[in-house]
Amino acid sequence: MSLHINSAAPATNTKQKYSFNKLQKRIRRNVGKAIDDFGMIEDGDKVMVCLSGGKDSYTMLDVLMYLQRIAPISFDIVAVNLDQKQPGFPEHILPEYLQSLGVDYRIVEEDTYSIVKDKIPEGKTTCSLCSRLRRGILYRTATELGATKIALGHHRDDMLETLFLNMFHGGKLKSMPPKLVSDDGKHVVIRPLAYCTERDIEKYATAVEFPIIPCNLCGSQENLQRQNIKMMLQDWNKRFPGRIESMFRAMQNVTPSHLVDKNLHDFKAIKATGEAQPEGDIAFDAPEFEPGIRPDTADSINIVNLTE
Repeated sequence: MSLHINSAAPATNTKQKYSFNKLQKRIRRNVGKAIDDFGMIEDGDKVMVCLSGGKDSYTMLDVLMYLQRIAPISFDIVAVNLDQKQPGFPEHILPEYLQSLGVDYRIVEEDTYSIVKDKIPEGKTTCSLCSRLRRGILYRTATELGATKIALGHHRDDMLETLFLNMFHGGKLKSMPPKLVSDDGKHVVIRPLAYCTERDIEKYATAVEFPIIPCNLCGSQENLQRQNIKMMLQDWNKRFPGRIESMFRAMQNVTPSHLVDKNLHDFKAIKATGEAQPEGDIAFDAPEFEPGIRPDTADSINIVNLTE
């Protein structure tokens, strides 16, 4: 991997290198902070890094390999790619790239493409079936490899998009958690890029020149609801700078007693006590617009400090 610099413009090169170093430092710090905040990786872990060939998973592997070298704990990495037998898939790219890194890896070959094309009518969204098949294969592979953690490359923007997808189309206040137990109960799934923005990842992937492999099965489908949500958030971000950051902070600052889920808060047990309550009715109070602390500027500890 190398940062592409135009040797004909020394002044520009210096600026590019400075910008790249800041970008790299920010991404590494955000990943380190997410790992520390949510206890994603522990001493002795074997982390299965799911590599799709896209910008997100390449960036995740790159940063985790860096943290592996400098972290005060010891953990192993094995990169896993699922070859779904899509027509025209360049099978040689990932093995050659991973061999050049010297990282332990496995390519799993499963023809999920034919299954999806057979089961899903032409023009319909393939994502749900494809993801279920992929998830089952990855869980099985993690068991075979003895992996203790499964790392996925979802970032902050993915988490926000999922929140709105569930609100608009599923009637749920639900997103992607940074860490969870797999649906079969056997694995811990982590998302080390939880604090990283898609914009930063795109810039980083371009600068480092990762060998990106496009997904021709689902990535080319238009009018997907997720794409609509993405465009909505991008429009908000242009018209109202800072709104995305505020929404992401809100996901980390939940007050169940001020929502309407009786399973999260015992509304029936509420009684007047004559004493002030920290989460009492503030419906008539002026809203607070504190700027808060962004993940990329927050103080951090342990593994995070080593990325400075």
